[in-house]
Amino acid sequence: ILVLLMRRNKRVFTYEEAFKASLDYFNQDDLAAKVFIDKYALRDNEGNLVESTPTEMHYRIAREFARIEKDKYDARSYINNEDELVCKFKHALGEDFIFSLLDKFKYIIPQGSPMQGIGNPYQYVSLSNCYLLEIPEDSYSSIMKTDEQLVQISKRRGGVGIDLSKIRPAGFPTKNSSRTSTGIIPFAERYSNSIREVGQNARPGALMLTLDVHHPQVLDFAKCKLDKTKVTGANISIRISKEFLNAVENKTDYESRFPVNSKNPTYSKKIDANYVWDEIIKMAHASAEPGLLMWNNITEQTPADCYERFKSQGTNPCSEINLSPLDSCRLLCLNLYSYVKNPFTKDSYFDFDLFKKHAIIAQRLMDDLVDLESECIDRILGKIDRDPEDLETKSREKELWQKIKVFNDEGRRTGTGITAIGDCLAALNIKYGSEESIEKTEEIYKTLKLACYRSSVEMSKLLGPFKDWDPELEKNSQFLKRIKKEDKVLGNHRSHGHYLA
Repeated sequence: ILVLLMRRNKRVFTYEEAFKASLDYFNQDDLAAKVFIDKYALRDNEGNLVESTPTEMHYRIAREFARIEKDKYDARSYINNEDELVCKFKHALGEDFIFSLLDKFKYIIPQGSPMQGIGNPYQYVSLSNCYLLEIPEDSYSSIMKTDEQLVQISKRRGGVGIDLSKIRPAGFPTKNSSRTSTGIIPFAERYSNSIREVGQNARPGALMLTLDVHHPQVLDFAKCKLDKTKVTGANISIRISKEFLNAVENKTDYESRFPVNSKNPTYSKKIDANYVWDEIIKMAHASAEPGLLMWNNITEQTPADCYERFKSQGTNPCSEINLSPLDSCRLLCLNLYSYVKNPFTKDSYFDFDLFKKHAIIAQRLMDDLVDLESECIDRILGKIDRDPEDLETKSREKELWQKIKVFNDEGRRTGTGITAIGDCLAALNIKYGSEESIEKTEEIYKTLKLACYRSSVEMSKLLGPFKDWDPELEKNSQFLKRIKKEDKVLGNHRSHGHYLA
């Protein structure tokens, strides 16, 4: 019904009309206006603009969030301001209130895919910003399968991550006509080329390639971006282990091995850890890559890694979240600058009370976003069924999205974050990078973390926890142990949430 109403009542704008309206909205900032019109303003299937300013976009998003809220919570009365949330958590958030949080990008900012995809009746897109693909096994069939997944997800607007650590190094024997393996670099180039080929309306696809530091080709991987014609469509990062870091600190050798996670590898060689470390740092200085993923810390501090089928095996393209294969995450940020009162004056301060209330709401909207994504995946599956290709061709794409839907619905990943930390610190008269800035940033993140988990606990009371939730598995989580110490009331709850992460 919503789709039909939108199509029936749509107004079409010329590019010039929309650009002028957006220029006025952004106070004549032509870059902001162009980015909005080119990347986020809704277009119909003929390419006509049907939105001219973010105001229309924010009303579209608020309507959809409010619809989900009405289905999940008590809609006999609506929460219409922050203060009502404490005593009326079981009630639905009102559309006008949600819009007030989104308007002018002031407080809550859904990131790219949700902005373009929520309430979009024209394109079949995912609301997830980032995915991790199934890790390619050491075979051409598996490597090609991952390549196809990359294309299918990217064309639906998702960025992807791929870990290459299971692929055998160059020169290793094979049982095919080539007799030896070409190693990981040609496949890194293949994935890079594929992401560049998939058009997203002038928006480049996003890809992260990662490799374990114990892989015998780690230095080839670290140096691959020095050739400006190779792997140009991907970011690269190296998964650093405590075993390797200890060897660096103690100035000893570490084990280069394959398979990298095997206790009895078929290949093993001791290498000077400091030499490898120095080479990695040289490459990062020369080309700003590779990035470094402190993998033991990442997995030990991630609640999802308590659960076998949600264990982290790589990261999304920007590495702000680690994921299990075919799991995905939607992103939404709170604009920190808007919580600075009296900015750039001697009386400036950060409004932690308001920030805490909005963080609770943001996490709740993230859960609504999971449900909206489930609807989008159903639309994608419906389109695949209607596509003219033969069943064998369509089956692979359909199976992919069916798996993604299971992880979306049962894991309920969320990505509530922050933006404008630099502007926020400047408005507080705090020098970026100073000890004071670090302390303030830690305080902000801690407030965000505890508020989001409080919100998650309240939702789990009303809606139930996510499908695999098991308190016995979570009791040794280092991350959740810290929460119990930092918030005694929250720590006493047995249910830690509606979300996996």
